Amino acid sequence: MSNPFLKQVFNKDKTFRPKRKFEPGTQRFELHKKAQASLNAGLDLKLAVQLPAGEELNDWVAVHVVDFFNRVNLIYGTISDGCTERSCPIMSGGPKYEYRWQDEHRFRRPTALSAPRYMDLLMDWIELQINDEGVFPTSVGTPFPRNFLQVVRKILSRLFRVFVHVYIHHFDRIAQLGSEAHVNTCYKHFYYFVTEFGLIDTKELEPLKEMTARMCH
Repeated sequence: MSNPFLKQVFNKDKTFRPKRKFEPGTQRFELHKKAQASLNAGLDLKLAVQLPAGEELNDWVAVHVVDFFNRVNLIYGTISDGCTERSCPIMSGGPKYEYRWQDEHRFRRPTALSAPRYMDLLMDWIELQINDEGVFPTSVGTPFPRNFLQVVRKILSRLFRVFVHVYIHHFDRIAQLGSEAHVNTCYKHFYYFVTEFGLIDTKELEPLKEMTARMCH
């Protein structure tokens, strides 16, 4: 536990959001354990993301979406003190990519916001989705909504934008914490998962294309 990044990860005060827990005894909890065991065993990440035989795709996806939400939260939480209205007045990924916020309530049109404001709204929005029983049912046998994968694609596309912003604008902070390896592993896991199941448009992946080619192929 000498790595300062991991110390922060395990320090509950540093967590950017409350974690969505899987209830012990549920099918989702067992899948979560199976996914974690693969990672802990050092299984190749490309193999670790593949759908296990006999499991439902939606269940496998739901477990990973919640896991990625928690991981990306922790990554952003560690650099959030350096991501301010002044340092990041626009939510962007370098000079070519600007991300505007849109939702069903306050921002019905795409709106330019600072990165910390965008992150706040994004994490609130994802938290609402994954805690909504109508979208992410926790009871075994309760069907997923027909538009489940559509919702998931939107969640994962937006989480990818956090990686883009962190890598392009805050990588020095990650390096300072000595946590590049950890963040890179989280990114590779995320990338292999979304590409395995076609959950992100390739145009969304463009900002990190060169880095991804070096890291994931």
